[in-house]
This record gives sequence, structure tokens and C-alpha cells, in this order.
Amino acid sequence: MQQAEQYYAPYNVLKNSCKDSRSSGMQFSFQAQDEQFFTLDSSPATDYVVNDSPPALSVSSNRSPFSPQCSQSYMSDLHHSSDNTCGSPLSGCSGIDDCDLRHVLRELENKLLGPESDTDDSCSCSLNDMVSKPASVTRWNRVLDMAPGLNLKELLDACAEAVSDADISTAEALMRALEQRVSVSGEPMERLGAYVLEGIRARLLSSGSIIYKKLKCKELTGSELLSYMQVIFNMCPYYKFAYMSANVVIREAMMNENRIHIIDFQIAQGSQWMFLLHDLARSPGGPPFVRITGVDDDESAYARGGGLQVVGERLAEVAKSCGVPFEFHGAELSGCEVQLENLRVKHGEALAVNFPYMLHHMPDESVSTINHRDRLLRLVKSLSPKIVTLVEQESNTNTAPFLPRFRETLDYYTAMFESIDAARPRDDKERISAEEHCVARDVVNIIACEGADRVERHELFGKWRLRLMMAGFTPCQLSPSVGETIKDMLKEYSPNYRYAESEGALYLGWKNRALATSSAWR
Repeated sequence: MQQAEQYYAPYNVLKNSCKDSRSSGMQFSFQAQDEQFFTLDSSPATDYVVNDSPPALSVSSNRSPFSPQCSQSYMSDLHHSSDNTCGSPLSGCSGIDDCDLRHVLRELENKLLGPESDTDDSCSCSLNDMVSKPASVTRWNRVLDMAPGLNLKELLDACAEAVSDADISTAEALMRALEQRVSVSGEPMERLGAYVLEGIRARLLSSGSIIYKKLKCKELTGSELLSYMQVIFNMCPYYKFAYMSANVVIREAMMNENRIHIIDFQIAQGSQWMFLLHDLARSPGGPPFVRITGVDDDESAYARGGGLQVVGERLAEVAKSCGVPFEFHGAELSGCEVQLENLRVKHGEALAVNFPYMLHHMPDESVSTINHRDRLLRLVKSLSPKIVTLVEQESNTNTAPFLPRFRETLDYYTAMFESIDAARPRDDKERISAEEHCVARDVVNIIACEGADRVERHELFGKWRLRLMMAGFTPCQLSPSVGETIKDMLKEYSPNYRYAESEGALYLGWKNRALATSSAWR
């Protein structure tokens, strides 16, 4: 038994340690228009949650200030990158003797625990397959028998687990059942389920990257895509949260500066800076000189219907109307292509750098040895900026293996679809199109793609904090005016939106699920 426990240790730690090592979550006082505490079936997942319990049960995370419950956490990313899905660097058979030992241990395990043990078995030995396959078949037959009685979330989870187990016939049977349960005009879970199902299908067909690019823009005209982005902007506070919180931080940091240079790493339409220019125009002693460097790729140009000169001309008109001396420089590059010379930093200008929902698109060390995510942070630090603002989605999909990544995605986007549901009728055609072209593509990419093709790679704020500190940044305490600005903005939306400050970041959430964070660095 001691030998068996030692041999299975890497697997038992992954499967069961979270049940024995609960860490206490912190208590927070929520800032919301309605003090009632809301609950949500899709409570936040932790680093990489292994959900051994039935899918209907939810696990709260101490990483979110909206969840005061205990957490169940997976092991470190070091053993859970996309290149190491076994969970342990010690996994695998090294020879015939090892496989024979595995066979004997498997028989022992079956006698002690029964044939349905959940112990992970990553060895590919023919004897082992002969022992484990009948139990697996029996298990999935039971799942198929239970399918009509499962709720939609449980059915989606079962389908993803079958895909993870490479049981294609079971996955296809569950997909046929799901087709009868999902709808782009139904309840939030039904709508999300339609796109999740598309992601599963794309994964099996290895077409996730194609669908992502197709949904991203190419079927639409630029004006159509822009209009759908505007629908999302008006329905939900996620973009306003990013723009308004960053603007308050930058305005306060640049007080009394005569020359300001702002580098925006995803400038899009440039709308964020129109508001800041109006604010700077009212500066005591007169408005400062403002220079903006806008970085963006050709996909945003497609939505704009033109290059960054369109943004520069629009901002120049606003600045002129406000009496703000202004200059614009466009860098039509992706973040992976940006070099020092592209940013045109000048001596004597106070520098602000803005990362709005952008850094998670940069591949990190798990994708490429170049590690553009950390390279870009180090590059920005070398510029000695006076302030850096970071806004990111509070989700954990970067290096997680497929199944925990699927469950995290399902939880996160359930909350987002519920928040959208509160703003528009379910049969609203604009809402349906906006979800398809602005949200569904991200869901498909996270579920269907791997490696460099998976560009939606979110991380929790705790991981961003570590990356920034390793690059040499120190966190800046947010002033009370940032929270007050977001509180006033949320009055326009459902009372189920919440905000809270924790560990130097401002969190935006729907009910008890954190969805985005805003932080400041120098």
C-alpha cells in the first residue's frame, strides 16, 4: 500500500488536495446599489479547479472580492501549462517494467476502490487499456442514460469531459442532445450553450482558429462590426469601467504636468481620450500639451473602416474644440511587433501607458520562448512611465488544461450572458448579432484552440500582479475618486453589478462573480 500511495502521489495531489487544504477567503464589504447578497450558480473558479463533484455544485474563489467563501485551488501553473496536461513532470511509463507495475497497481486499485476510481492514468499501455476501458464504457453509458435528466450546464460539462477523455462517440451523442437544448434567443445558459457547443464541435474538427477569425470580422462590413461593438458598449459597463477608471488615474497622475504623452496599446476608436481631453481642458493654469501614440492592429482598422489616421483626425478635432494643444502618432502594429522605436518617447514629457483588455492577447512563456507578454512589460518599464493602467478580464484560461479551462469559461461567460440578458429582450436581433460577433468568438477560441491559435489567454489579477512586479513595477493605491466614478457610472445599469476594491485593484462583478479588474502601476 505504501508503494502504491507513493506511485500515485502526483495524481492524488491533483485530484484530492483541494478537499484537504482549504484556505480562508477574506470578508469584504460590497459597494452596490442594492445591499442584498446575490448568489449565482456559476461561482468563480480558482486557478485551475478540478471539479470532481457533480457539475451542479460550485466552488468559490478567494481571489474574488465578491466571494467570501473558501477556495479550492489547483496546483501551480508550472505543472499545468498547455505543454504538460498530465499535471506532473513525473508522469508516464518509461518502459515495460513500469507498465507492468501500473497494471498490477491498477488491479490493486480496482480491488480496493472499485473499478470506477477517478485516479488519473496517463500511461498508454495496452494492458492498462484492457483493464480500464470496460469501466470507462460503463461509466459513459450511464451518463448517456442520465442525459435527459441533466440540466443544460451539467450536460455541457459531461460533453466536455467526454471530449477531454477522447471518447468521441459519447461526445457526439451528447452534442446531438445539446442541439435540442440550446438557442441563440433563449435564456442566458441556452444562448451561451449554443456558442459553447460550436466551440466543442470546432475543437473536434480542428477548425477553431478558422471560426474565430471568421466571427471576428470578415463576414461583416466594418460599419456593421462597429455597430455591434457599440451595442455591447451601451448594454454593459465593461468598456466604460476600463475607460473611466483609467482616465481618472491618468488625470490625477498628470496633474500640474505641462507636457503629457499617452501610449494606448489598443486605441480602437479613440473614444476614451475624447473624455480625457475635455477634462484636461479645464486644468488649473490652462490645458497641457497632449501627445497620444495609438497602437492597434489591422483587425481594428477593419472595424474603423480605415487606419489610425481616422482616429488621429477625430481626436485632433476634439482637442481643437477644447483648446488643448495636441499631436497624434499611429503605430499600426500588434503588441507582439512593438519595438522601442515605434513609441517615439521624447525627453521632457510625462508618460502614461494604457493596457485596456489587451495584454491577455500577448502569448507568454507557455506559448513562445520569446514571451511577448513579459517582453512588452519590460519594454514599457524601460520607458520610466509616470503611470501605467491595466484593465483585464478576471478569468483563468491561459495555461489551464482543456477541462478546467472549459469549466472556468462556462462559469465566467454565464455571468456575462446573464448581465447582457438584463439589458435587452431575448429576441432582440441586435443583441443576438452583438453576442455572436463580439462575445461568441472569444468563447469559441478558448474552447476550440490550443497553442498559438488560442489568443484569448486570460489571467487572474494575482498573476498580473506577479508579472508586473517581476518586470520592476510597483502598485499604486487607487484614490477614492476612482471608486466614486465607477459607482456613479453603475447607476445607469442593473443593481446586480457590483464593485469592490481589493489588493490595490478595483473589481467589477455581476452578482458574486468578478469579471474585470482595473489597477495602476509605476
